[in-house]
Amino acid sequence: MSPAVLVGSMLTPPLGTGAGNPGLLHLESNWLKKVRTFVQEEIMRKELRSLFVILLLAIPMLALANSPAAQPQEEKKQRSEANYREKLAKEVRHQLVMLPWYSAFDNLAYQVEGDKVILSGQVTRPTLKSDAEAAVKSIEAVSSVVNNIEVLPLSPMDDQIRRAVYRAIYGDPGLSRYSIQAVPSIHIIVKNGNVTLEGVVDNEADKNLAYLRTSAVPNIFSVKNNLVVVGNGK
Repeated sequence: MSPAVLVGSMLTPPLGTGAGNPGLLHLESNWLKKVRTFVQEEIMRKELRSLFVILLLAIPMLALANSPAAQPQEEKKQRSEANYREKLAKEVRHQLVMLPWYSAFDNLAYQVEGDKVILSGQVTRPTLKSDAEAAVKSIEAVSSVVNNIEVLPLSPMDDQIRRAVYRAIYGDPGLSRYSIQAVPSIHIIVKNGNVTLEGVVDNEADKNLAYLRTSAVPNIFSVKNNLVVVGNGK
């Protein structure tokens, strides 16, 4: 037997096998387990660090969204929008009241929806309808106008009723003060012999008195009282 082969068979087992030394296989197995465990722990540590960083970034954002400072900002925005609508409504009203042919025999109403204005009501002159639309369109903040104003039909009988109702209401000492302004606050709308009272009064007594005075005028088919009480009087 060759000594070289003997030494080789005792000290150097063939590559790829552990038959020559079972203890060495055990050591290799433990080492591989330690490597795998180390790699898994490193992966977990990296994932935990990433999660921690995400939480650190998310907590301030959540806190800011729910903080008392964020709520006033939203309330401030809502108040700003409400103030804008109120300011625009006042400007629309001002433009309508300043129309030269707007009288107690016309009734102009409006509705503000964002930057759109919807006009409604009744007028005795066709030109007043177009003038109202043009006046509102001239407002810088208004982008569009929907003109639903009704032009009342021409009628000599309705004109006679208008004059009679005007004298009956504003000739009463208890109601005469409502005529002392550019446009009287009680509007008399007459269509085919039917009368509708529009506008505002200070108290319920004035509203009822205007209705009684109107009802006493001859040649009227019906009276509808749409007057609104804006004062504290009952």
